Amino acid sequence: MAIPIISVIGWHNVGKTTFVVRLVEELKRQGLRVATVKHSRGHFDLDHEGTDTWRFAQAGSDVVAIVGHDRLAMIESTPEEPTLDSIVARLPQDLDIIIAEGFKREPTRKIEVIVPGKGEGRISRPDELLAIVSEACTELPDDAPCFLPSDAAGVVELLQAQGIIRQAQER
Repeated sequence: MAIPIISVIGWHNVGKTTFVVRLVEELKRQGLRVATVKHSRGHFDLDHEGTDTWRFAQAGSDVVAIVGHDRLAMIESTPEEPTLDSIVARLPQDLDIIIAEGFKREPTRKIEVIVPGKGEGRISRPDELLAIVSEACTELPDDAPCFLPSDAAGVVELLQAQGIIRQAQER
């Protein structure tokens, strides 16, 4: 069975990351295994000048991995931006759900975070929209369930009711 992928999308600075954090916390509270994948609009770097892994990358290594007692991190140079599917294919397969922040053009089910007056209208296509997260639910069209940003539990209940995820005890 494919791991469900939900993209949390919205215009810049509307609270996507804050909501993803709350959503992950709620999913973990329910005992689920969760991965998050963040799309960045520009260049990013997780490494720091002078570290061993930075030196490996500077020497030309295409993939640099660091492993510790309870963590694994890999940084890979890619000729072009990877697709969400290609990233998901590399993740552990025992996950219950993948939460992607961004990836608005990928064909995933979407939760759109909306702040009236920010951005240029809706981003998600109606057939992909699962829910809206906004402080202004009463001001928005009722074309999808709307939740306050603090109501991650309500969004998880919706995901369970729609059969997108199961409760941990059902696995």
